Amino acid sequence: MRVKKSRRCLIKGLYAITPDELNTAELLRKVEWVLRGGAQVLQYRNKLADSELRVVQATLLRPLTSEFSATFIVNDDVQLAHQVAADGVHLGGDDGSVAEARKRLGNDKIIGVSCYNRFELAQQAVQQGADYVAFGAFFASSVKPNAPVATLALLQQAHRELALPIVAIGGITLQNGKQLIEAGADALAVISAVFGATDIQQAAQQFSILFSERTT
Repeated sequence: MRVKKSRRCLIKGLYAITPDELNTAELLRKVEWVLRGGAQVLQYRNKLADSELRVVQATLLRPLTSEFSATFIVNDDVQLAHQVAADGVHLGGDDGSVAEARKRLGNDKIIGVSCYNRFELAQQAVQQGADYVAFGAFFASSVKPNAPVATLALLQQAHRELALPIVAIGGITLQNGKQLIEAGADALAVISAVFGATDIQQAAQQFSILFSERTT
């Protein structure tokens, strides 16, 4: 049980999700800046890359995240997470079960689950042994404009009733992120607000400061 608690403690703070970047050198440059800015979790996600490029990029990101002591999560792909020795995988609604991922990755890896705006999905994820759950979108998102809308009330309920980290995602900015933290989010999953910033490192630092100001 202590092993599971240790895994869960790794999901907190700024949870940066990579943009759809085909230029690997540019991706690594941007990721280094976001890690220098204090991102504690990095999720590799690239919907434009083919399988070969995803292997290359994830393989190069693994030592970079280790250098900054950041948790490295692979989006959707259990096999890729295993192949590059990532810290874990994030599963969407169509990405297979927690049990299947656990069997492939082992008990020491992190498994997160997208629960969108449905509390019952989070309850099921807890029962299946997930290490964290993610809700969203809380705000309009340019990455997923048609995503279901989650509410602060849902986040508050999850904070009260679920004994595992909660990640908020969807249209999060420095201006609206604090209210999600105050409502119970342990981590803020962000793409555009950091990777699209003029100064990526500074944007990451500003998100990290939001967590130091948490009052709940």
